[in-house]
Amino acid sequence: MRLPILALLLAAAACTDASAAETRLAPAPKQDVAAGAGLQTAVLAGGCFWGVEAVFEHVKGVRAVVSGYAGGSADDANYRAVSAGRTDHAEAVKITYDPRQVSYGTLLRIFFSVAHDPTQLDRQGPDVGRSYRSAIFPQDAQQRAVAAAYVAQLGQSGMFRRPIVTRIERGQFHLAERSHQDFMRKNPLHPYILAHDAPKLRALKRAAPSLYRS
Repeated sequence: MRLPILALLLAAAACTDASAAETRLAPAPKQDVAAGAGLQTAVLAGGCFWGVEAVFEHVKGVRAVVSGYAGGSADDANYRAVSAGRTDHAEAVKITYDPRQVSYGTLLRIFFSVAHDPTQLDRQGPDVGRSYRSAIFPQDAQQRAVAAAYVAQLGQSGMFRRPIVTRIERGQFHLAERSHQDFMRKNPLHPYILAHDAPKLRALKRAAPSLYRS
């Protein structure tokens, strides 16, 4: 799943704030999920869950983010099976958020703009395989409708040079092993984090400073 350490160090050395400076948020969705009462949940898959989790942990209004697996069965929801490509799971994150502070549509804007590249099919960066696919797992019919409409809207926006390959799927979320939770916070100097995930946080802070929290 992860690049060799030497390659990661070289990639990290090559990373600059230039890409982050050029990042811009995708247009706001034309429709959004009604706020409702109480906390709400979103489940998104965009490659290695370490970086996706870290991005959303820094979004105002998000109360909790956990890493896990979505799209397969509970029996094979473990890192060894998922990373070996023996399951239908995608590495995913479950986001618990306060809709009075941040909407589902705003989470999708960050997902498509900063958290991952929605034009990469069955991969993200150095990680290759279906478990790294771009996917949204709506938690109800309203989320499903908003997600489908937004994917179509972005496809017509001209923001991306290649077609969006994000899938809208069904499936339960299963919590990943403890070693994968809060990985970036616990391992900020890990070569993979420096090369591939730290730039995402810089991009979030520059593209959406009003949404960013330290």
